[in-house]
Amino acid sequence: MNIAVLGGGAWGSVLAALLADNGHDVALWEFDPAAALQLATERTSVRGPADHRLPPSVAVTADLLHAVFGRALIVLAVPSETIRATLSKARVVLANDVLITCVSKGLEPGTFLTMDRVIQQVHSGARVVLLSGPTFAQEIARGLPAAVVAASRDARAAETVQDCFAHDRLRVYTSDDVTGVAIGGALKNVIAIAVGISDGFGFGNNARAALITRGLAEMGRLAIHLGAHPLTLAGLAGLGDLVLTCTGELSRNRQVGLALARGEALVAILKRLGHVAEGIGTARTARELAATAGIDMPITRLTAEVLHDGKPPRAAVTELLSRTSRPERE
Repeated sequence: MNIAVLGGGAWGSVLAALLADNGHDVALWEFDPAAALQLATERTSVRGPADHRLPPSVAVTADLLHAVFGRALIVLAVPSETIRATLSKARVVLANDVLITCVSKGLEPGTFLTMDRVIQQVHSGARVVLLSGPTFAQEIARGLPAAVVAASRDARAAETVQDCFAHDRLRVYTSDDVTGVAIGGALKNVIAIAVGISDGFGFGNNARAALITRGLAEMGRLAIHLGAHPLTLAGLAGLGDLVLTCTGELSRNRQVGLALARGEALVAILKRLGHVAEGIGTARTARELAATAGIDMPITRLTAEVLHDGKPPRAAVTELLSRTSRPERE
């Protein structure tokens, strides 16, 4: 297929290389002209995985319209908060029924929309697929095995994406539960920040396991309220991605939590990371969505208070532990 990958960061560049290795004609758009030039000439970027190089066949450009023109599949790998703006600019040259795959994980601030809904608002005729699961770009770049799920309300669209991305080291499943996959992918980042705080305080494996489990319960409550199938949260885009992001040393969101526990300021943490940690923005949006829906999500709420309201991390832990006891399934 003729494919455009939008986003020249770690995940976008790794997916562009994987798709090219699968024999597809791939163009990679990078919004920063200087970074695009570096990718085009040196085939690598400071934002990409170490020692990862783009294949010569991947065309790199900083011209968005040039990148997407005539392409049958668009892969959105930009930060979730920029999905609407990026797609709105590209929309003028996209076919009405273009296939759009989103690998970004988050909720849109203000609207509370999942990424598939944002895409459908911008381009109503598009066939939309979410590609999500437990994947670190660095490990995919090294050729290590992984599995993901392609979720769409259009079964043929999901199967097309499955065929495009399937690789000898990447297994792709399909799902029709787009909402469940979207919520799992977005909220696991928030829980990972909370787990990072707990680990940073040295609270141990018991506390980590409890947070992951209760975090999964929060994710499930919200997802089911929005119409998701409960078993989706036990799959790759739910529990699988949650465990990886909460425990893996390559997890940016976990690193944010660890740094907060050390007493670092959020501004300094983000400057040092140099990459987007989606859980920071998602925590605030998910807290607002949960409040609007009347869903109890204490881990999410307290993580948002630490990140955005100045609550000391230890005070958040104390409040979480001192909550009134209740049945586990409530």
